[in-house]
Amino acid sequence: MEPLKTHTGIAAVLNRINVDTDQIIPKQFLKRIERTGYGRFAFFDWRYLDNGDPNPDFELNRPEYNGASILIAGENFGCGSSREHAPWALDDYGFKIIIAPSFADIFHQNCFKNGMLPIRLPYETWKELAEQYEYQSLTMAVDLEKQTITDHAGQQIAFEVDPHWKEMLLNGYDEISLTLLLEEEIEQFEKQRSSWLQA
Repeated sequence: MEPLKTHTGIAAVLNRINVDTDQIIPKQFLKRIERTGYGRFAFFDWRYLDNGDPNPDFELNRPEYNGASILIAGENFGCGSSREHAPWALDDYGFKIIIAPSFADIFHQNCFKNGMLPIRLPYETWKELAEQYEYQSLTMAVDLEKQTITDHAGQQIAFEVDPHWKEMLLNGYDEISLTLLLEEEIEQFEKQRSSWLQA
C-alpha cells in the first residue's frame, strides 16, 4: 500500500446515520474477484435513478463535491455485514479519509487494512465540521503524523488514532508486509527446526 502521512482534498458530507455496507456496495456487485473497479457501484441505489441517470437528490452527486477525497459521514457508518468490498468501493471511488462520530468496528479495521484513514470525532465537533462543509466545495487537510485536521478556515482539530494502525498507514504496511519485517527471524526459526519438519 501507499503510505498515508498527509492528505488535502475536497470534503463531501453524507449526513445519514447507520449507512450499512449493503448501501455502500450492494450485494449484486460482489461477483468481482479483483479489489478494483467497485467505485462506480458505490452507493449505487442512492446514486442512480431507475433509468441509470445520476440521482440529483443524492448528496454526493452535487457538483460541489466533484472530486471529493474526504467523506464526512454520519453515526455508525459501515454497519451491517463485514464485507471488505465496502472500503474497496470507497477507496476506488476516491475517498482516502472518512470522518464520522462512530463506525462499525469491522468496517473501521477494514479501512486501515486497505490504506484508508477512518477518524472518529466527538459528536459536537463532528457536527460543527459537517455543517461547515455541507453543500460547499471546500478543502480540508489531514495530517496523520500530527493527528490533526485543518479546516478551510485554518482551524485545527485534534483526533485520536490507535498507534498500531497509525504506524501501518504511515509506512504503507499491510498485514503481509508487516510479517515480512520479521523475515530474518522467520528464516532463523526455520533453520532451527528438525530436518524432518523441513521436508
